[in-house]
Amino acid sequence: MTWIDALILGIIQGLTEFLPVSSSGHLEIGVVVLGINSNNNLLFALVVHMATCLSTIFVFHKDILLIIKGLLKFEWNDSTQFVLKIIISMIPVGVIGLLFESEIEVFFTGDLFLVGGMLLITSILLFIPRYFSQGMGEVTLGKSLVIGLAQSIAILPGISRSGSTIAMALMLGVSREKAAKFSFLMVLLPIIGASLLKVKKYVELPNLQPEVNTLALFIGFMAAFISGYMACRWMLKIVKKGKLIYFSMYCFVIGLTAISCSFFL
Repeated sequence: MTWIDALILGIIQGLTEFLPVSSSGHLEIGVVVLGINSNNNLLFALVVHMATCLSTIFVFHKDILLIIKGLLKFEWNDSTQFVLKIIISMIPVGVIGLLFESEIEVFFTGDLFLVGGMLLITSILLFIPRYFSQGMGEVTLGKSLVIGLAQSIAILPGISRSGSTIAMALMLGVSREKAAKFSFLMVLLPIIGASLLKVKKYVELPNLQPEVNTLALFIGFMAAFISGYMACRWMLKIVKKGKLIYFSMYCFVIGLTAISCSFFL
């Protein structure tokens, strides 16, 4: 992997992690177009995912600090309730990730037809909230589980995690601002958990990993962090304005393009 490849993939990861267009799907498309072997780049994947995790922390650092302060009071308050909702939302994706890890990896082989099909599903998910009136509700314990179920289908490349969770929250009557905030904060622990699993796998199979030069890793990290920070802040404004329809149209076009290209690449 060259530093240019790392720059491009880092930007793709950062932008698409938060915009509802599927980061995994776009990375699959990116590695096919760039001609990169995506099967063994665990270290690079780990680095760029941690970069987007860090960008989320930067954007929501005030909220995270308030949550930590609330937890340190050791009482049943808004912070403990919010963390409990986050934990509940993690259950579906955690169970699927642990029980079907090897089966899930089969989908990440650069199959443009599969990615295109899943992008079309993302397009539909982003379109559906238009038929629901704008809600002003909160994320309850029950709703957090349903939103977590929506996140679990985003394990597939092409299904947007932020798109599916925000769309589900909006359909459940959650206000736009709270839907976006919960969607972005709920992914922090899963990203950290998945990264730890990647570290474990990388340590166990170091000889099977291709060499990735330090410059490429650094450039990939910085590209993912900066683009992720910008995309996260941008997405918060987009959700508040209810403009998900534009991303629905984008995913529809890219999905059809990926499916068409799959017959030639």
